[in-house]
Amino acid sequence: MKNVEMTVEGTMLTIKVDLSKEFGPSASGKTIIIASTEGNVTIPDREEKVGLNVYRKK
Repeated sequence: MKNVEMTVEGTMLTIKVDLSKEFGPSASGKTIIIASTEGNVTIPDREEKVGLNVYRKK
């Protein structure tokens, strides 16, 4: 994962992303990647999965 922090308290999932970071252009070059789980990942200590991409226009 890039710039993604997940925590679970009870039944509440919290996702933290630092919006000041950048990881370069997307594959298409149209956007700048800020954070990504890089596919679907399992939530810590749970069976559920999450897929997240945070990006902005170039």
